[in-house]
Amino acid sequence: MPTSHYSQIGRIVEMMSLLRARSVLDIGIGYGKYGVLAREFLEFGLDYKPYEVRKIKIDGIEAFSEYVNTGNRYYYDEIHIGNALDIVPILGQYDLILVIDVLEHFTEKDGLELLEQCVPKGKHILISTPLDIGNQGAVFGNEFERHLFQWEKKH
Repeated sequence: MPTSHYSQIGRIVEMMSLLRARSVLDIGIGYGKYGVLAREFLEFGLDYKPYEVRKIKIDGIEAFSEYVNTGNRYYYDEIHIGNALDIVPILGQYDLILVIDVLEHFTEKDGLELLEQCVPKGKHILISTPLDIGNQGAVFGNEFERHLFQWEKKH
């Protein structure tokens, strides 16, 4: 689904704020929740009016173009449509890469490849994946929503 469990939002926002990232890549934007939260909490309190001049770069990657809406296009500076495995290698550097409720949609091999691609691109990488992915197929006609691998701490 293009969303994640609400219980993790506070901790993720706290970690984003503590890292004081000035550039963020959100892999798998879904509804765009973390782009909105990054825009609000990373720019809030800076020495300017945040809706007039942006000092924080927030980009996103979304495999399913139908999820991208007008609101997403406002909060994100740039949204890349396609498979993250194809897009991450061509992007620049970021202070923070968000991989929130995304890895379960990759096989173990592809998920590890994605993380390996992120390491040289991100000063910090924040990863969250469900403790129990359950059985999820395509949702809303989106084949990328299938749960393909249960990640555990050992991975």
